[in-house]
Amino acid sequence: MINADSAPVRAVCPGSFDPITRGHLDIIERAAAVFSEVIVAVGRNTTKNYMFEADERLVLIAESVAQMANVRVALIEGLLVDFCAAHNANVIVKGVRFGSDFDYELQMAQLNRQLSGIETVLLPAGREFGTISSSMLREVAYNGADISPFVTDAVNRAVLAKLNR
Repeated sequence: MINADSAPVRAVCPGSFDPITRGHLDIIERAAAVFSEVIVAVGRNTTKNYMFEADERLVLIAESVAQMANVRVALIEGLLVDFCAAHNANVIVKGVRFGSDFDYELQMAQLNRQLSGIETVLLPAGREFGTISSSMLREVAYNGADISPFVTDAVNRAVLAKLNR
């Protein structure tokens, strides 16, 4: 945790979280152990087909992080750097699974720093859930397989309800 004598550091963990996975939660929990406050920022990407609407994702994420006292959830409208400035966030935290994630996130980190001066911290994905993605889990669920080991019970129920199962 941040030294008690230092200024609070508010971090933003951005993503689509469609749906939120145990891999996402691992990154959020680890960020919450390091930073004073973590805002899970739920984004909208116009190039993605979502299973859940933004308000549904907000509820599922809020339920998933409810036990983390220094974590809250908010919707991103516009650019991430503008969201960070509006919420007085000092750092962006992103999880990386593979080299391709690192390549992309490095580009984004450099762009965000150039645009606003905000720093990005990249956390390596945990071993247990480091290879899964929301899009992969959506595909698995659409094809009738069990995703329950990779998501919370509430998220699993929501996915099954969305698929009418």
